[in-house]
Amino acid sequence: MSHSFANQTVVITGAARGIGEGIAQRFAAAGANLVISDYSAEINHTAERLRQQYQTQVVPFQADVTNEDQVIALYKLAHDSFGSVDVSIQNAGIITIDHFDKMTRKEFDDVLQVNTTGVWLCCREAAKYMVKQQSGRLINTSSGQGRVGFIYTPHYAASKMGVIGITQSLALELAKHSITVNAFCPGIIETEMWDYNDRVWGEILSTPEKTYQKGELIEEWVQNIPLKRAGKPKDVAGLVLFLASDDAAYITGQTINVDGGLIMS
Repeated sequence: MSHSFANQTVVITGAARGIGEGIAQRFAAAGANLVISDYSAEINHTAERLRQQYQTQVVPFQADVTNEDQVIALYKLAHDSFGSVDVSIQNAGIITIDHFDKMTRKEFDDVLQVNTTGVWLCCREAAKYMVKQQSGRLINTSSGQGRVGFIYTPHYAASKMGVIGITQSLALELAKHSITVNAFCPGIIETEMWDYNDRVWGEILSTPEKTYQKGELIEEWVQNIPLKRAGKPKDVAGLVLFLASDDAAYITGQTINVDGGLIMS
């Protein structure tokens, strides 16, 4: 079923590439007014690509989701540009991979700040506009590690489990305002982040008997996925579009896996 988001304002963080860009493409195709944000100036090029391909209104904004003033400015820009904040997708995220005893406090804190505190800040600011409207959709990016922690990434697992807690808590608090709050857990998705994961996990997990070359570790892991393939950003974007639609009006506080059946819980 197709969904129209004409005249709706959709804010997406971490939208310069990967899953965020894939989500932006789906909403652009559905006619939404987009405000897309990223830490990287690459967001401006992404916005131009979306405008040219979909002939829709796209406003880029370079922002750090851990910077409170910049997050406030992002949602003010969205409201000032289009008159509402109807959907907000908290997708900005980072990962690092290392042995626990080599990981610095700064490295740990940085991942928590972006992946968890950043989600909360964006939800807080988006919800201020949604409460006034008495409607809205908050959709948060967790991870397979929001379900099951994995080796060499305790900070990432903690940050993504935290996203699920934020999602459930806000769903309870905002339900009276007809605002739904949901999350999704991507598995192995073909993005630049997973190129990094393949390389660094591959280096750490290599042994004298087995040295992982580029792509080999991911290929090995994909064999554990029931659908026997990695996902693409469009696989995630379809779910997000649904959660933002009227068809999902009675779904809130939920976290849904998008991982080809890798984690069934």
